Amino acid sequence: MSTEQKVAVVTGASQGIGAGIVQAFRDRNCRVVATSRSIRPADDADIVTVQGDVGLPETAERVFKAALDRFGRVDTLVNNAGMFMAKPFTAYSQEDYAAYISTNVTGFFHMTQRALELMSRQGHGHVVTITTSLVDQPMSSVPSALASLTKGGLNAATRALAIEHAKRGIRVNAVSAGIIKTPMHPVEAHQALAALHPVGRMGDVSDIVDAVLYLDGAGFVTGEILRVDGGQAAGHHMP
Repeated sequence: MSTEQKVAVVTGASQGIGAGIVQAFRDRNCRVVATSRSIRPADDADIVTVQGDVGLPETAERVFKAALDRFGRVDTLVNNAGMFMAKPFTAYSQEDYAAYISTNVTGFFHMTQRALELMSRQGHGHVVTITTSLVDQPMSSVPSALASLTKGGLNAATRALAIEHAKRGIRVNAVSAGIIKTPMHPVEAHQALAALHPVGRMGDVSDIVDAVLYLDGAGFVTGEILRVDGGQAAGHHMP
């Protein structure tokens, strides 16, 4: 078993941004452990897939066991799994709240805790989390306080963990994404969603992939919340 190739764990890896990140790491000859609820076995011997709910601790246990058994190390964790549901705050149900916390927060906790334990033993590693521009730039047209509550917490945790682990050779960063063209958004909504960005378009999966790859290679960058949001955080605009 070679330990020379980098190994990345990617959550929410079956479609959209997660699938794009998996492919980008493989294009750079990295090995990947890809997980989601619905992911299927891969034809590629350098991709291990693990089905599971990211909010359950046993999923993280199985993911990191698979990584160590197959590849012997983990260099990067990409916390991409997340959910988004735009509703007025008072319209969220207890079930909505529980789902948000499980996927966005509890999944981050279990995956990141295991990654940091392993990376601390290795003496190196990188954790990068996908969050949302709505944390810094709420919109009346997209009521999403639970996204801000959960993803804003991840931004704060990113900075805290970056400081906590800075002297251990571990970096922790996040990508604050605008609205990205993924299966989550129906095509008929694309024009309206594009108008919510000063640059006049939605983001592409490749925009987020490029940001993740930049952060993964930027050895002097940690605690960064990298905005990839078409200018949303810069200020208001008239669509």
